[in-house]
Amino acid sequence: MAKPISETQSINPGSVIELFEVTTDAALHGSTTTYRFHDGTNNINNQNIIWNGNTYIAIPLEADGFKYSNGQLPRPTLTISNATNVITAILLNVNVVTPGNDLTGAVVTRIRTLVRFLDAANFTGGTNPYGTPDPTAEYAKEIYKIDRKSTENRAAVQFELAASFDLANVKIPLRICTKELFPSIGSFIQ
Repeated sequence: MAKPISETQSINPGSVIELFEVTTDAALHGSTTTYRFHDGTNNINNQNIIWNGNTYIAIPLEADGFKYSNGQLPRPTLTISNATNVITAILLNVNVVTPGNDLTGAVVTRIRTLVRFLDAANFTGGTNPYGTPDPTAEYAKEIYKIDRKSTENRAAVQFELAASFDLANVKIPLRICTKELFPSIGSFIQ
């Protein structure tokens, strides 16, 4: 994690690449499948991105609301283009198992890295001209669950996200929460 932060503070840090993974749950959605996306605007060729050997599909999307304010957990939104009906197809597939689920409970992981750390396969000639590929050089992953689908139309599908312990009917023990007790969220507390 320290590597991208120190690179960001350098004189010429390069572009930040934002990737998203949506992972379904077999009990809720019928299978455990991971769908990988990126917004398509932050890549050199506006094509799919290969990161850590996985392909992230270029699809217009917008992610907002990840900023923490006044000690409150963020409730981000993820809006994905539905122009090619890819998201509607995923929703139809999921709703066969649990009608009306609409990916509720699926895990969304936000991954951010710099272009200089992308796999060499992303560039012509098989060499990253901006730096050395490093699949471990990423900011702390931000992990959320889909709380609900807020909008679906021909243009886009929007999901509201929440931290896994910020969902309805989820209770945590009555104790003080510190980053030592919850190392997975410790990276958010800075």
